[in-house]
Amino acid sequence: MTAAESPQVAQRYDPRDVQEKWQARWAELDPFRASEDPADPRERFYLVDMYPYPSGDLHMGHAEAYAIGDALARYHFLRGRNVLHPIGWDAFGLPAENAAIRNDSHPADWTYANIETQAASFRRYAVSFDWSRRLQTCDPEYYRWNQWLFLRFYERGLAYRKGGYVNWCPIDQTVLANEQVINGRCERCGAEVVRRVLTQWYFKITEYADRLLADAAQLEGHWPERVLLMQRNWIGRSEGAEVRFAVEGRDEPVTVFTTRPDTLYGATFFVVAADLPLAEELCAPERLPELRAYVEQVRKLTDIERQSAEREKTGVFLGRYAINPVNDEPIPVWAADYVLPDYGTGAIMAVPAHDQGDLGFARAHGLEVRVVVDTGQPDPAQAGVATVGEGTLVNSGSINGLDKAQAIAAITAILEEKGLGKAAVSYRLRDWLVSRQRFWGTPIPIVHCPSCDEVPVPDDQLPVELPDLRGQDLLPRGVSPLAAAQDWVNVPCPACGEPATRDTDTMDTFVDSSWYMFRYCSPHDTDRPFDPERVRRWAPVDMYVGGVEHAILHLLYARFFTKILYDMGLLDFTEPFTRLINQGQVINCGRAMSKSLGNGVDLGEQIERFGVDAIRLTMIFASPPADDIDWADVRPEAMVKFLARVWRVAADVAAADAAAGPAAAARGTGDAELRRVTHRTIDEVTRLVEAYHLNVAVARLMELVSAARKAIDSGLKARGSAEGPGPADPAVREAAEVLAVLLSLFAPYTAEECWELLGHEPSVALATWPLADPALLVLDTVTCVVQVNGKVRDKLDVPPSITEAELRELALAAPGVLRTLDGRHVSRVIVRPPKLVNIVAA
Repeated sequence: MTAAESPQVAQRYDPRDVQEKWQARWAELDPFRASEDPADPRERFYLVDMYPYPSGDLHMGHAEAYAIGDALARYHFLRGRNVLHPIGWDAFGLPAENAAIRNDSHPADWTYANIETQAASFRRYAVSFDWSRRLQTCDPEYYRWNQWLFLRFYERGLAYRKGGYVNWCPIDQTVLANEQVINGRCERCGAEVVRRVLTQWYFKITEYADRLLADAAQLEGHWPERVLLMQRNWIGRSEGAEVRFAVEGRDEPVTVFTTRPDTLYGATFFVVAADLPLAEELCAPERLPELRAYVEQVRKLTDIERQSAEREKTGVFLGRYAINPVNDEPIPVWAADYVLPDYGTGAIMAVPAHDQGDLGFARAHGLEVRVVVDTGQPDPAQAGVATVGEGTLVNSGSINGLDKAQAIAAITAILEEKGLGKAAVSYRLRDWLVSRQRFWGTPIPIVHCPSCDEVPVPDDQLPVELPDLRGQDLLPRGVSPLAAAQDWVNVPCPACGEPATRDTDTMDTFVDSSWYMFRYCSPHDTDRPFDPERVRRWAPVDMYVGGVEHAILHLLYARFFTKILYDMGLLDFTEPFTRLINQGQVINCGRAMSKSLGNGVDLGEQIERFGVDAIRLTMIFASPPADDIDWADVRPEAMVKFLARVWRVAADVAAADAAAGPAAAARGTGDAELRRVTHRTIDEVTRLVEAYHLNVAVARLMELVSAARKAIDSGLKARGSAEGPGPADPAVREAAEVLAVLLSLFAPYTAEECWELLGHEPSVALATWPLADPALLVLDTVTCVVQVNGKVRDKLDVPPSITEAELRELALAAPGVLRTLDGRHVSRVIVRPPKLVNIVAA
């Protein structure tokens, strides 16, 4: 389309008016489909936004996150890269199941309806997805491969079933992984979590703890440091020693892990978690009734309550003594609530002088407090404050006088020599509990046979599909609803053919999201979870965009899965995401948006009122990506006005071209000053986008719009004189075209409209990112600020190459400086050419 053929220019611009037009054009053009042609010479770039959960329509948080990811994807498209930017849905989970119970329907009805709603909203929001890669994790075609991977993990000993204490949510009626318990509460519904003994499935993530820590070095400088720190802390690698304590009445010693074996001489009692079976094993028979009554009380407490410093330290003496292995002293064995059953071995050596929890217990029960590290602080037995700092060992036999590091090495050597202990490493990380007692998830592909025990479902029988349960059949009853589906549960054993039962738990939905980024590379593959060759072509993911709240759940699990898949030979890399970008939250009036607080903002209403482009620009301009956005502090209406100004620049150029007609041939390069502004904008926006300073990039576009507007208006006012360039000037057209391309990252509808007005065929997404002319980046002059005693007194226009001596001389002669000094003595002149001079006067 030529300028002369451009559509008639409207008199005003409303960004809402063009949305349906461009949605239809994009659907026709499909400009964001990634090429799988191995001969395609373009550099590949793989960007993934954390996929959404279909709980309803898109919300304000989605609006921010996907505006950021889309801007970055569009930038790489325009830089000429073959970009893969897919979309899918994290479609299993409790909200769908609860909705099905309320509505007497199947969870799939609610899930797929919400997916279609969100898909339509994503198209309206103009996100540059390759829709051919679309996936939903609740499709049997997807979760079949969850089951296949589970079985491969099982074969490698990485999936196993065991009984033990688990976190139980009494509201959702299901177990939770440790990572899903926040301050003692269910991270989804907020209910207080309780402890129950259940037999559950686990993934052995602890086997990969050291690799997860070591490989984090690959991510430094590419992931936010706080995310890496959170993962390191969650894994919690601690070096220390395992110490074996003999206990009367028991043949086998009890092993404890301690990071401070140097304080062994200060261990004056021994504590076992009251609800650990070991407590009953150690307990003298006459003490069992008291212990059992105590355990019933302990089971009513949350882990947070048990470890609270404010609670009175309760416990029961078990009527037994352990032998301290370094001095052979008998020390009493207690069961207590402040020790948790899944921390270490569930038993500890108590050193009350140097541990506050132990000190509180000792003071409550009249137990000895023995100082073994001299820190120069008051006696803990008197002060009530344990001394935990560095110091010199005392009251510690052969290690007296040593410092902490020397003492740890010495006592560990003594223990190893006696066969009573050894150096050891412990982790805070626990194996990933993946069983869930709910319906809407991936069935675990194991059959339980009375004769054969656990039998994997053969691969050719996958997927094990969910039965058709609806409404009240899905009500939680403490076991999975699948247990009631007798026709589904009862099956022949795959090994012996005798009657057997399916496992009735489903998998944690974080299993689904631990490998979906690889499925995107070949989403329609029916023979394997993904095509390894295509994954090698695209992955690892170059850029991953999402919230920091996933630091120790999804992101850690995805790293774990990737390492297993590497060990299986399916991947040739060990980290799934090369670069991670976290976005902040969208809040309102200083608080998270909530229906109960009445401060929620409906995204759909905002889009209806202001248009997609204005909302996207508002999100981007409000703050750097990682910062929170308070919707009460932003003004989308200001962005509507800005977009109208951008459109008016293109409209004025189009009108000038139409007036000049086809005879308006090449007219030179145009106004030099505007060209300098345009090329400086190209250069700065390029660098800002590369550094993810997207809000500043928008600010630079605003400056370019102002410069272009000034050039147009000066020419119109001059009415053909040489006083200004006007809309027909080639530099103004160049500025308008650059604006359209650069703005397309953030406001695609307006950018497309401007691009078309300027006579170009759609889509602007298929254009080329402009290159700045280095010659136009050289400044003729820069403004130097001249201060006297820290206050600005003059400004000078100087050459960028000015020397320190030249700038000093000019500054001292500046009129504003002379007036301020008024004869006073200059004691010092600080020169920072070419932009700053500070004169210090007496």
